[in-house]
This record gives sequence, structure tokens and C-alpha cells, in this order.
Amino acid sequence: MAILMGLNRNGQAITLADKLAQEGITTGPTLARAIAEKKRTYTFAQTFPTSTHAMWLYYWLAAYGINPLKDDKVITVPPPQMVANMRVGSMDGFCVGEPWNAVAINQKIGFTAATSQEIWVDHPEKVLGTTAEFVQKYPNTTRAVMAAVLDACRWIDASLSNKTRMANTIAAPGYVNTQVETILPRILGRYANGLGRNWDDKHPMTFYEDGQVNFPWLSDGMWFLTQFRRWGLIKTDPDYLAVAREVNRVDLYTQVATELKVPVPASSMRTSKLIDGMVWDGKDPKAYAHGFKVNDLAV
Repeated sequence: MAILMGLNRNGQAITLADKLAQEGITTGPTLARAIAEKKRTYTFAQTFPTSTHAMWLYYWLAAYGINPLKDDKVITVPPPQMVANMRVGSMDGFCVGEPWNAVAINQKIGFTAATSQEIWVDHPEKVLGTTAEFVQKYPNTTRAVMAAVLDACRWIDASLSNKTRMANTIAAPGYVNTQVETILPRILGRYANGLGRNWDDKHPMTFYEDGQVNFPWLSDGMWFLTQFRRWGLIKTDPDYLAVAREVNRVDLYTQVATELKVPVPASSMRTSKLIDGMVWDGKDPKAYAHGFKVNDLAV
């Protein structure tokens, strides 16, 4: 596998069913209290067990003392099917990208309990990825695709007009198949949580930010490995840095970015503080992975 560049940051969310709000469950702490009372089993959905959405959901639940793999039930549901499944009562909550969180609100089925940027400000999200074999066999094609996508990311973030045009494009039936009025506000960081709160988010979805979004940070790749270890998706500690260096192609990105005159960070590591107060800087990934009170480590 080769991660060539990042495509965007932020902009995902956790939706809870309206029936939970009727029970007084609207936040992480109120959900934790309800689960602790063990009146019933709560069910949450993510898009794939190793997806970013699974990691955001697990991290958010764990931040409030809920073990997502022991204290509730977790199921896998494709993004376009999330709202329909919530409507028929198959789940109590889900984590997914847009427009499905906004759709749940518009259809009066659910509300936004948390945005992904509340969990990790400026977190990585989608990437441009290929097989390692493709990069090896077609290096020129790889760089050409990267250049085109990087230029597109720069164009999207350049103006409100460009973001609106992008939203109109992806809302079409051949892509997401939704109303542009549903998807555009959250692309712009204009949120309504479905419970009466409205705000302009300080950390909206971004696509470029002078290349900060697009740089394939080694520390970002390592972070996901720490969470895979935390939740027992991998059974032993890998050489975190070596794996990240192999997969995240900083070398190729630097070549392409330099040609396009896009700034390249001096370091491939960055520091972040997540919702639970844990600081991630990539310096000791094994200690970080083993340092969470709530976990499913296969020791």
C-alpha cells in the first residue's frame, strides 16, 4: 500500500438517534451513565472496522469510559445505509462522513453528538492511495495524478465560490446523490446539531491549507497503527515508524509539491492533543498505544 497524500481534514461526525435525546442522552457523559446502568445494549455503527470512522467512534466512546468492544455492540454499515438503518431502529448511533449526519437531522431521525474535529482538531481523513506495485510500475503516472489532485485541493480551498461549485458537483446523482443544501453547510463549517444549537465551526473541513492537509505526515500514519494496537486489530507492536515510512510516501509528495511550489513541512511529525487530553507527537508510539485506560489490547 502507498499513501500518496491527504485529501482533507475534519468534517465527520457522530450521530445519535432522536430516541436517545428523548431519554436524556445527548452527550458523551450522559451516554456513559446510561450504558453503566445496563438497562439495555446500545448499538453503534461504523463504516469498516479499520476505517477512520471506527477510530473516531471508538476514541469518542472511550474518552467517556465506554469500551466500544465490550460495553456496547458495534456493527458495520455502508455510509449510504446509515440513515435507513437508524430509521428502523437497527442502531442507536453511527459515525460517518457527510451528508449522512445532516440527512439524519433533516429527516428528524438523529442529532449530531460530536464532530470529528472535536475528537482531534485538524485530524487526517481521506487520502489518495494506491498499491505499492502501482507506484513502482507507473512512477510518472503516479506523480501526474498527485499533481492534479493537489492542484484540485488547492483550488477548492481558494474561495467560497470554489467550495460551492465542488459541493454542487459531488451532490449530483452520479456521486453522492443528495441535495446541495444538505451537504454544503457542513463543508463550509456551518453546523446545526438538530437539538437547537447552531455554530460556525473554528475547524471546518479543509482541503489544502498551504499543503498542511495534503502532506502525508508520518505521525498521522503511526497514530492509526497505535489505535489498531489499542483495539486488538493488530496483536503485537510493529515498528511504527518503519511502517509509516514505507506506506506514507513523503518522498513522492515532496517531489510533486516542490514542482507545484506548495510548501513542505520541515518535519514529518506533528503534535496534537485529543479530546481526552492525551498528547500525540509520534515519539513513543508503543507507550502511547499501551497508555490508554480503556482498551482491548491483546497482551
